[in-house]
Amino acid sequence: MRILLVEDDRDLGPVIARALREERFAVDLVADGIDAAHLGDTEHYDVAVLDLGLPGQDGVAVLRQWRAAGRVLPVLVLTARDAWSDKVAGFKAGADDFLVKPFRVEELVMRLRALVRRASGHAQPRLTCGAITFDTQTGQFERDGLPLRLTAFEWRVLSQLMLRRGAVIERLELLERVYEGDADVDSNSLEVIIGRLRKKIGSDLIETVRGRGYRLACGGDDEGRAGGQAA
Repeated sequence: MRILLVEDDRDLGPVIARALREERFAVDLVADGIDAAHLGDTEHYDVAVLDLGLPGQDGVAVLRQWRAAGRVLPVLVLTARDAWSDKVAGFKAGADDFLVKPFRVEELVMRLRALVRRASGHAQPRLTCGAITFDTQTGQFERDGLPLRLTAFEWRVLSQLMLRRGAVIERLELLERVYEGDADVDSNSLEVIIGRLRKKIGSDLIETVRGRGYRLACGGDDEGRAGGQAA
């Protein structure tokens, strides 16, 4: 999962980013409202964490700009402002959730996972594809009931495929979400990750759609296909 983290506190921002990366998320950290508005308009993200008090352009204005442009990515507003009027302004601008500082990183992670799951069209926290199960609350993958050991890159790819089961995900989009938008990444690296995943979960689950990208095929899992297409 790729997160846009918008936080202007020079001490707090890197701490949050590091904690999220430890949970295997890909994170782009920016500290300015203008930069945040641009990235939200031009890049692929699963969710945004948006502070309200930002230089250049405040968080509410950024959020209004995204929604006016039709951007549907889930947004969690993270702020030191706990007045009800601030929360109302955030929700009216299009926020999906609110978390007031100080907070526990564990709660932030749980809220973000829930936002991404719901945005992908899944009501239940545990997703299944063949012998593979993904607990979206804990981030744990299992195969036949046993934990899967995945690298951060493998986890990012498989979580994307699992949340959008049955839907084709373009190669470029997967690359951006895995490598935090690094344009210098060798395009063959994605094929290496896919190859390792096929060895771990079974070669028949991940389909290559020639000229487009990859799809997680779950057989007769009609509910999974509907959820993937909704994303």
